[in-house]
Amino acid sequence: MSPLQATHAYALVGVAQYLAVQRADMAVGSDGRSQVEAERGAVAGASAAVLTYLFPGAAQAFEDLVTEQANAGLGQPHPWFTRGEAIGREVGAGIVTRAQGDGFGVAANPAPPVGPGYWTTNAPGLPVAGGQLPGVTPWFLTSASQFRPAAPPAFGSDAFNAALAEIRDLSDHRTPDQTRIAAYWALNTGTVTASGLWLQVATDDINAQGLSEREATHLYALVSATMFDAVIGCWDAKLVYWLIRPWKADPAITVVAAVGKPNHPSYPSGHSCVSSSGVEVLSTFFPEQRGHLEAMVTEAGLSRMYGGIHYRFDIDAGQALGRNVARFTIAADASGNSVLTAR
Repeated sequence: MSPLQATHAYALVGVAQYLAVQRADMAVGSDGRSQVEAERGAVAGASAAVLTYLFPGAAQAFEDLVTEQANAGLGQPHPWFTRGEAIGREVGAGIVTRAQGDGFGVAANPAPPVGPGYWTTNAPGLPVAGGQLPGVTPWFLTSASQFRPAAPPAFGSDAFNAALAEIRDLSDHRTPDQTRIAAYWALNTGTVTASGLWLQVATDDINAQGLSEREATHLYALVSATMFDAVIGCWDAKLVYWLIRPWKADPAITVVAAVGKPNHPSYPSGHSCVSSSGVEVLSTFFPEQRGHLEAMVTEAGLSRMYGGIHYRFDIDAGQALGRNVARFTIAADASGNSVLTAR
């Protein structure tokens, strides 16, 4: 999957799992073993339903995994695993219905303005990546433009020229360590992608802290849905401002090969929107980790400058947008009356 497809997919799976666990808990109550089995079954059923929608060619493999999990241990399958699985499949079906109508699969190729300083496609006829995103249904946001940043420095202004000169200088004097950092954070198609990296960080903390099934699925759901909403807000801004990429503003700027040349406008940085939004949620769950996680966000942002594909103001705006989105989603979730609240 592309990074945008992956961010969409992670949210579908994460939200389905958490809603399914809540529904299973409502059904079984707090009856020790039965609750554990109901939650296991709920996660399995919800996951199989959503993953089969995303990857229909692997449907039987997902069913085999559910069967394997159901029969793990003596005396299995436990009756409450089976009941939880049915609950999970029902919840998963609802998330699939939502996905089918959320607009993510709609083909859209809006036309950029024409003139100096505006983005142009990497190849004739190649559509802008993420052209549909401003019209996609968010999980929490009231609109794609809710946290739209102010315009970037005007093309040709002193502020713009200074930012462009910074990227040219990095390009001209790129160190091996900067190249390594750019490549590490590239996270293109064929990898877990940037959103997946933050979910891996969540997994490490879940294991270290010994979170329960409900606590873990809550974290996955809130992180993944928040990152996807940040992407929607990010692309709203990209497709309003249509800012030219550094390597087109100055053809002498080279791009690190592992990073590549994204086919969408520069401002703000998608990596920074995703990273800062994910880390704001993670830091709420694990406040002792905030300093370390914020340092990772900083490096992720710098990596795009080292790679030659973003200006510093792209990074700053992306980080601010991501944090604003996350603070909004965290508050909505804490209200107990949000899209993550099972009914």
